[in-house]
Amino acid sequence: MTEPSLSQRRLGVLGGMGPLASAHFMTRLTLLTPADCDQQHINTVLWSDPRIPDRTKAGAGRGSPAPELLLQGVRGLIAAGCDCLVMPCNTAHGWYSQIVAAAGVPVLHIADAAADQLRLAAPPGHTVGVMGTAGTLEMRLYQDRLTKAGWHVIVPDEAEMQRLVSPAIALVKANRVAEAYPLLAEMIIMLAGRGAAAVVLGCTEIPLGVQAGPYHDLPVPLVDTIDALALAAIAWARAA
Repeated sequence: MTEPSLSQRRLGVLGGMGPLASAHFMTRLTLLTPADCDQQHINTVLWSDPRIPDRTKAGAGRGSPAPELLLQGVRGLIAAGCDCLVMPCNTAHGWYSQIVAAAGVPVLHIADAAADQLRLAAPPGHTVGVMGTAGTLEMRLYQDRLTKAGWHVIVPDEAEMQRLVSPAIALVKANRVAEAYPLLAEMIIMLAGRGAAAVVLGCTEIPLGVQAGPYHDLPVPLVDTIDALALAAIAWARAA
């Protein structure tokens, strides 16, 4: 039986943080959508503004994410007729409440989308690892939500962030994704060794680096937040 058209509702993607993660989100949204032809895909508008300053520094109190640029993107997407927004950037969710207030339409939260997928890999009650930017971890975007939902959350320590995770994210942003894999793989293996039954890739650059190597050989299931957000968007579109 052919799936119903998903094109009646318009999805807005607030992107550019970074540009490669936004482009990858669009690819995954398309590949994960059940469709037999063009007309069965989701009507989507991508707003990709790479001018937005570093979200990690802002989240750590060392700069501004230029909320006006974020809100400008929101206004542009709403003016384009979008009925729901997503942000394929984890750290930008530190300003989620401001974006929701400005949007006036549903804004899907990436951590909630990730939790939906995490339940399939390691239900609440398990210990899970979370990797992300320093800003995402310092703002506790995942730790608080997942702990409240029943998981025990472990994260890299400061030295591991400086040696492994942050350099890997920077490599992906520099389009050197293959070089990021060994750093990320080492961190995933370390979290698994500490009892993590699954690891949430809580930065939209991290899945790109992980998938540049033999990630199927890693010892625990991984939750790709790009895919999780795409699946949540598809579920929203199909609920019309």
